[in-house]
Amino acid sequence: MDKRIGIIGSGMVGKTLAAGFAAEGHEVRIGSRSPEKLAEWQAAEGKGVQSGSFDEVAAFAEVVILAVQGQVAEEALRLAGAENLAGKVVLDACNPIAAAGPDEGVLRFFTGQNESLMEGLQQAFPQARFVKCFSCVGAHLMLHPKLEGGLRPAMFICGNDDEAKAWTKEMLDRIGWNTEDMGGAKAARAIEPLCMLWCIPGFRDNQWNHAFALLRTN
Repeated sequence: MDKRIGIIGSGMVGKTLAAGFAAEGHEVRIGSRSPEKLAEWQAAEGKGVQSGSFDEVAAFAEVVILAVQGQVAEEALRLAGAENLAGKVVLDACNPIAAAGPDEGVLRFFTGQNESLMEGLQQAFPQARFVKCFSCVGAHLMLHPKLEGGLRPAMFICGNDDEAKAWTKEMLDRIGWNTEDMGGAKAARAIEPLCMLWCIPGFRDNQWNHAFALLRTN
């Protein structure tokens, strides 16, 4: 189960996932356009996490997590190198959030209703095994979320590779999530907008401590 994990992106999500997976026992590296800027974070919160360029981290990793702004996701993967991504699980934590601010608390997307960011990334890098993951919740809840009532929330995933999704499900189970597999990559058209819904209570009421669940009847 433990694999070498490479994080592409050094913002809040990237740092949270890097530190969290290192604490879980994985060997972790985090990629940045300017790796030297991570020295202070590594000394304080990212102990044991090595840094490098996007291509260095992608070459090292067995599993890649893409955690950058959606507008630069494809560029970041090109810098990581298609040859370094080929055959690997790539967990896509990105959302296609537009540069314009929210409209009455609702984020704006640069994708249309019948397309998704992840579909475009899968088409651009056909040899990578993309799984949508971590895109419908804030960084502080991504590993071992503590929610009222102790309920396990649902992480919605999708992707075209069943083996990649099976590994993702096993990983999510270890870090406190029920996995809801929504099918192939086209399901990202429905999963990515959950980010909009998740953010509305935050923008309107400064409430960010919630997650989704999927309830079924008997």
